[in-house]
Amino acid sequence: MNYTNRDFGINLIRPRKNHCCYGMGLGIIILDDVYPGFPGDVRNASTYPYPIQYEIVEGVDIVTLVFKEDKSPCLEPIKRAAAKLERMGCRAISAECGYFSYFQKEITASVDVPVFMSSLLQVPFAQQVIGPDKVVGIYVGTKSAVQDEHLASVGIQLGSNYVIQGACDNDVCREFMNLWIEGERPERPQAYYDKAADEFVKHGINFFKQNPNMGAMVLECTGFPPFARQLQREIDIPVFSYSTLHDYAYSVVVHRDFYGHV
Repeated sequence: MNYTNRDFGINLIRPRKNHCCYGMGLGIIILDDVYPGFPGDVRNASTYPYPIQYEIVEGVDIVTLVFKEDKSPCLEPIKRAAAKLERMGCRAISAECGYFSYFQKEITASVDVPVFMSSLLQVPFAQQVIGPDKVVGIYVGTKSAVQDEHLASVGIQLGSNYVIQGACDNDVCREFMNLWIEGERPERPQAYYDKAADEFVKHGINFFKQNPNMGAMVLECTGFPPFARQLQREIDIPVFSYSTLHDYAYSVVVHRDFYGHV
């Protein structure tokens, strides 16, 4: 893409409300957990072609957010992380785990920038584009951890045209469990790309085949995008992920300009 030497739409500059940094893009809330992510994973900064800023939500790890029944202790730390990202000048805020959908409404109400807490925000959109006679497959990390609040908080009508499957249920995707599941992962979490891709894609294909009227698939987990294209080649339907969510989020808060000719 060809660019001019600078954006001539920027001439006079003024401070944005209470913002300390400029030229920022997405602010992403990261779990207080130590595990690596392949390129494409939300916690791998090389994933993005636009600026991002991470903020660790202190004291909130996978177990606390995903598996504990009482999630109320998570709220205030998440609010603080969101507020810090807003203060730094991030134009939109997201989070690295789809189960942050539980707090979509609360965080939206706590800041003055757009909030995209979960890739599950795309489920109602996917339902609209495929029509009522097809279902959206929601491919999550752990199905048993999905509560009604996770879905309703992002506008999914409970009992509507969706089906859910978990990648880490029944010990299917062992490489993911090595990274995320307490009691399963080693002291230094690790995973092989080829093994993770093979397990994820095979299980995703089975999920698709079990639901022949599936018209789209939404990937909940931030660790799934590295393998999304491989899965899509096999099932040949629209696939929504954190990658598509973040690309969209950035595009609406920093709309692209157009360079060309007529």
